[in-house]
Amino acid sequence: MSRRLPPGVTPLCVLVTGVLAGGLLHGGSAHAHADPSRPSAAERGPATLVQESATARLRADGSLSDVAGLSKSNVWAVGQEDVWEAWQNRGVITHWNGSAWTELGIRNDASGAGHLRSVAIASPREIWAVGDAHDGLPYVVRGDGSVFDRISVPEFGSGDWLGGVAAAPGRTVAVGARRGKPLIATVTAKGWTVTAGKTAGTLYGVTPAGKGDSWAVGDGDGEPLIMKVSGGTAKPVKIPDIPGGFLRDVTAEGAKKAVAVGGVYHDDGGIAPLVLSWNGRRWSRARLPDRPAELYGVTGDGKGHFWASGHDPGTPGQAFLLRGGAAGWKAVRGKAAGGSRTVRLLAVTHVGDLTMAVGHVVDARDRYTDVVERFQPGATRAAATGRTGRDTGPAAR
Repeated sequence: MSRRLPPGVTPLCVLVTGVLAGGLLHGGSAHAHADPSRPSAAERGPATLVQESATARLRADGSLSDVAGLSKSNVWAVGQEDVWEAWQNRGVITHWNGSAWTELGIRNDASGAGHLRSVAIASPREIWAVGDAHDGLPYVVRGDGSVFDRISVPEFGSGDWLGGVAAAPGRTVAVGARRGKPLIATVTAKGWTVTAGKTAGTLYGVTPAGKGDSWAVGDGDGEPLIMKVSGGTAKPVKIPDIPGGFLRDVTAEGAKKAVAVGGVYHDDGGIAPLVLSWNGRRWSRARLPDRPAELYGVTGDGKGHFWASGHDPGTPGQAFLLRGGAAGWKAVRGKAAGGSRTVRLLAVTHVGDLTMAVGHVVDARDRYTDVVERFQPGATRAAATGRTGRDTGPAAR
């Protein structure tokens, strides 16, 4: 049974004022030139944003796990279809050209990809993705934008697990877990180096951090874990003590600025959002309201502003992100939709003036539909499309 949008239905386009939502979520410390109570116009963000809610039209029970873009007309996303079928789910690679999504297959793939969790772009002709294979091994795929191939990595073994990948010209790093310890896999022109850390833990996200280094994040022994990857080795770094905390993604703007996101488990079973920031010397925790919310993905605009995607159980039917920087963080929410549904935005990318978040919607029958949320400044979007920001159709269900 297909749950894609019916033919001819236009995605939701709604103009929302005041960055679509809620009060200021204050950051931990302000720079000397920034007054948290009076952020600059750049820090406040655009006065209006246009939100478009759509779908990449995956098959039944589809979900998008990650997204990365080079421009507004060159965005890659990965995920899976048939999420309830552990041995029959199918990995998906899909491309946005500015007007439509197109799926691409994978060659050299006898067993088939299962869940593809992460995608990274080293250049327009070098795209990487990682996840699971149906043969019990980690799955690594590389493409040039037109064709993709599964890459054999003899250094991987059964039971190894990959959660994230980051790519730069000449160097790609994938992270995960091996027998309860962090797994780091690095490939350069010299080949693959695959090692396991000495501490307990699992890594879920990784990002280049300048000078051939990378930040990798996850959790271990019930606390968040951040590791600095240099060459083929990785070492834990000092971070604030946060019992019950975990990290799921990280992004960096050079060697002196990075943001990692995740959550903190509470005794009552709830999860509070967690944001850690790097200033070139140390990692510090941003002060956020101690209310339930889960953060899964994070991206930056290269100018010190960041977007984090996730889920707010208080408003489960609305798209939920945080937008922030030195002056603090604001909640960004999509339009409320009728019916019983849960929206989870698992990843986010920012290119030009476009912020694109992907994930899935779960309905009352536990059926999944992939979802793509796009946010752009209202004036820019209206000028480019001729739209006035009025609703033009129903949201993706």
